[in-house]
Amino acid sequence: MIEYKGVYTTYDNKFEAINGIDLHIKYGEFVSLIGPNGAGKSTLLRLLTKEITPNKGEVVVDGISIAEIPDKDLPVLRRKVGTIFQDFKLLTNKTAFENVAFALEVCGASEQEISDDVPKVLHIVGLSDKADNFPNQLSGGERQRVAIARALIHRPTILLADEPTGNLDLLNSYDVVKLLLKINELGTTVILATHNREVVNSIGRRVVSMENGKIVRDQIEAGKYII
Repeated sequence: MIEYKGVYTTYDNKFEAINGIDLHIKYGEFVSLIGPNGAGKSTLLRLLTKEITPNKGEVVVDGISIAEIPDKDLPVLRRKVGTIFQDFKLLTNKTAFENVAFALEVCGASEQEISDDVPKVLHIVGLSDKADNFPNQLSGGERQRVAIARALIHRPTILLADEPTGNLDLLNSYDVVKLLLKINELGTTVILATHNREVVNSIGRRVVSMENGKIVRDQIEAGKYII
């Protein structure tokens, strides 16, 4: 489903964020990208939405080279690839329902589609009873669940989670991980970027370890991973 073929990415013509990456991720996989800050994890994710482009090599999603996708078609790609972040990126003046609905509104969805789809996604993330709450009325874990609901509203085939537990305590971190695993079980390919050893070990799925822009280990089999 996802292929990185000899990918190099350099920032400011100096810092080599990605250095010769070859990586294949299958449909329905759950892959954890692990490594210290600056290892290249976030860059690898940003390449999938064409937020940045490689200096060399090719990134392929569903058999289509991302480099060949014209800018006018990027919204279609980005609806296929949902993204959640460490800092939630919620609109503070909108309720949980409105934050999720806004992602549909900007794509021209009808009021009927919004009223049908948003409650379903809030139910998936366990926030049906928090639909009318504003972000400042939610816990950190609940705010992250709203962000996950927003990422899911377009029914993406790929979900990118960039340090989604970075601002959460251990209990809320595990709740988010359980939710990501549930989403994966429904058929969505999940790529989680993190440096949290406890989170990775609780998942027990494939782990790709990065250092200095390179893949240094690809542990396919489930099991404990020591960082």
